[in-house]
Amino acid sequence: MKPGFIRLVAIFSMLFAMFVSASFGGEVEVLHWWTSGGEAKSVGVLKQLLEAEGHTWKDFAVAGGGGDTAMTVLRSRAVSGNPPTAAQVKGPQIQQWGDEGVLANLDDVAKKGDWDRLLPAVVSDVMKYKGHYVAVPVNVHRINWMWCNPDVFRKAGATIPTTWEQFSVAAEKIKKAGFIPVAFGGQAWQEATVFETIVLGIGGAAFFRKALIEADSAALNSEVMVKCLTIFKNIKQYTDKDAPGRDWNLATAMVIQGKAAMQFMGDWAKGEFTAAGKAPGVDFIAAPAPETSGAFLFNIDSFIMFNVKNKDAQAAQKSMARLIMEPKFQEVFNVNKGSIPVRLGMSRAAFDDAALRAFDEFASAAASGALLPSMAHEMAVFPAIRGAIFDVVTNFYNSDMPPEEAAKKLAQDVKDAM
Repeated sequence: MKPGFIRLVAIFSMLFAMFVSASFGGEVEVLHWWTSGGEAKSVGVLKQLLEAEGHTWKDFAVAGGGGDTAMTVLRSRAVSGNPPTAAQVKGPQIQQWGDEGVLANLDDVAKKGDWDRLLPAVVSDVMKYKGHYVAVPVNVHRINWMWCNPDVFRKAGATIPTTWEQFSVAAEKIKKAGFIPVAFGGQAWQEATVFETIVLGIGGAAFFRKALIEADSAALNSEVMVKCLTIFKNIKQYTDKDAPGRDWNLATAMVIQGKAAMQFMGDWAKGEFTAAGKAPGVDFIAAPAPETSGAFLFNIDSFIMFNVKNKDAQAAQKSMARLIMEPKFQEVFNVNKGSIPVRLGMSRAAFDDAALRAFDEFASAAASGALLPSMAHEMAVFPAIRGAIFDVVTNFYNSDMPPEEAAKKLAQDVKDAM
């Protein structure tokens, strides 16, 4: 046989093998809102793992609004009959999409992966619709963190606060020293994040549950809520004039760069410090927001999978769900993202002190009843109620509305939305 013919056969065989291999791979179009430096690096891990198995990742990233913009785009796509293959959807909204009858059943993947044993019940319950898995959880974020630049505190002669009274003292010193006390993003979801953190600290777990999970009118229009709103508005004097409309990661950058002393934000902020090469305990300090030590306000990122007819796309969906729950992804993703694994029994060796504290307080809060779903981050209430709370909170923060009036309006508007 001639050498040229042999080479031709070899080339043909290689091309055929590539074609056959490609035919087994499916495309997953993934809608998400992870677009900042630390977030983009984290989602890139999943893309690489999926592509290593022969599938194709089509990125559908929608920035802004803490996911609100992405949900608007998703609804538009779904109404037109063209939803993505997978979408980042959380909390009660999973149940709403389940009611639409458009979600793929992931029970076979969950059974093989032993998800019922590896996930805390508080997590697995949210991922199921009528007892069947329709979503896969990615991580656990703690909302009630305060991110501090210790160098700014030292220069101002201020102490990192553990109470809201101490916060006011420290903020005054920092302001007089020429720094911005609080890096703030004036967007509705960011304002709601700070607000609910204050409610947790001032009211405690039981009050938070009544007000922002059960949407109890008496709790919403109470003296405790008036106090929470008063403290919330007090923060505004310690922010800068450019705060309105600022994205959260730009506020984090102010702390990283030493322009601001602190930021109240979930632990995805740590991903920004890490991406900037900053060391925990040295360049930045993660502390529970004032008066919330021992409590854990959680946000769980998750993906729902839509029904698709193409078998290759179905295979890609199942691979994505399986990979998300595997130890390799859980570790690498959460180290990059700043969160902790949702999967139980993970090794803690790769995680820093802030993450280890989150591990411990997640467990202790679950035992004490202080493990609570975030209202601001779509874990606690349906969108209509959340929207009503957002509207009152942001209008109050950005106007001269008295806190007593805001509390009364909060109770009424939430009641109307139910």
